[in-house]
Amino acid sequence: MARRLIHYISACIILIIYGGQVCPFIESLTFTQLALPVIILFTILFLNQTLLVEKLIQKGSFKYQSRRLFQWELTLFIVLGLILTVFNTLYYKFPLDSGLKFLMALGLLGFFSGADLSLDREWTLSQLFAKTGKQITPDDHYFSHPKKFGWFASICVTLVIGIIFLIINKDLDWLTTVGQDVRVESAQRAILIEFGFVAGIILIHVFNLVASYSRNFQNFLVKETSALQKATSGDYDAFVPISSNDEFGVMAKHTNIMVKGLKKRTEELQQTQDTTILTLASLAETRDNETGNHILRTQRYIRVLAEKLHQKQGSNSELNDELIDLLFKSAPLHDIGKVGIPDHILLKPGKLTQEEFVIMKTHAQLGGDSLRVAEKRLGSNYFLKLAREIAMSHHEKWDGSGYPTGLKEKEIPLSGRLMAVADVYDALISKRIYKPAFPHEKASEIILQGRGTHFDPAIVDVYVTVEEEFKKVAQEFSDARE
Repeated sequence: MARRLIHYISACIILIIYGGQVCPFIESLTFTQLALPVIILFTILFLNQTLLVEKLIQKGSFKYQSRRLFQWELTLFIVLGLILTVFNTLYYKFPLDSGLKFLMALGLLGFFSGADLSLDREWTLSQLFAKTGKQITPDDHYFSHPKKFGWFASICVTLVIGIIFLIINKDLDWLTTVGQDVRVESAQRAILIEFGFVAGIILIHVFNLVASYSRNFQNFLVKETSALQKATSGDYDAFVPISSNDEFGVMAKHTNIMVKGLKKRTEELQQTQDTTILTLASLAETRDNETGNHILRTQRYIRVLAEKLHQKQGSNSELNDELIDLLFKSAPLHDIGKVGIPDHILLKPGKLTQEEFVIMKTHAQLGGDSLRVAEKRLGSNYFLKLAREIAMSHHEKWDGSGYPTGLKEKEIPLSGRLMAVADVYDALISKRIYKPAFPHEKASEIILQGRGTHFDPAIVDVYVTVEEEFKKVAQEFSDARE
């Protein structure tokens, strides 16, 4: 409303000044005679546009609101010009060519006002759609920007030339009438002032349209760029508001379709990956004395530890939300190497001999090697890297006495150090053929005894703060519930 009011007030002022510059008949009127009908008609026009037309346009389709706003604005300005022409012709007996000058001026002002308000409506719709998620569907055959620029330039040039012609014509008549009664310098000054006034008005309106268009263009580019950047970073919830029925709308539409397609395919791929992981892990567990719940429990133990460690270390943490999620998904593959252990060792219902235990320990190396092959075939894949680290290093010990490579302290990947605590805790509280299930207190005691020898001291310290969460996980996914 404020933008329209500014256009209408400026149009009133321009017409009152402009009339006397281009038409000697209008110049003969007093200020009141000239200004009063213009102000009354613009007041009626403003109220009509604000209270009636605006509401009718807003009730229509979002797709055509900006175009219809431009059409209405231009049409009503021309109607206003016709009314003034008829009024001056009937009341003051002015010739028709005097009214045509008013009509041409109002046509140009209506064109500028309609274009600016139309661009402003596109901006408003873009902000609305960004907040609400609404959007329009661009037509297959739309009014393209090259055509818009072509029409804009043609109309501006035609109207400007017409107005300049009228000014020249009026000045020639004036010079012919006054003849030698006016000095050349005064005539030149008067003519230059008239041209400067008209040129200044046109330039102000053109610059205003350029600013409005640039704002919309920048708004589109910012949202388009932001959506593409988020998509390349893995955020597929971004979208570009479709607020114009043109090339920008079509680009936004296909960007949104592309992002949605990427999201769907990524989710499908993620589901396939997660299902494959659990299937492979479950297959490995079926050859072992352990149950499938071991997978579910260790997944959750490692997530609890990682989240607490991340929270405790803050900005110095190696972890982040994405990495913690990958740890959770990779954990089930920690014993994938057991598929390569002979049944007579893997399924032996008793304590292993020293020779058998040596063979059993190779499952860490076997798991790491098999995942390394997959990693090479699939290329750089951080998920497989984590899975390989966990499979290879979850039996390494802080003091270097673990297997398969005898890594020590922070030579052991963080993923392996976290898995070591989770895996040992679950083995201690679980019943096996060769041992009973230890109570939580006993398992915690053993974990604390391994601080600085078997386990990373920092992770044990974190474990102490999340013991209750470990107990809840163990109860929720206990083997007894199967």
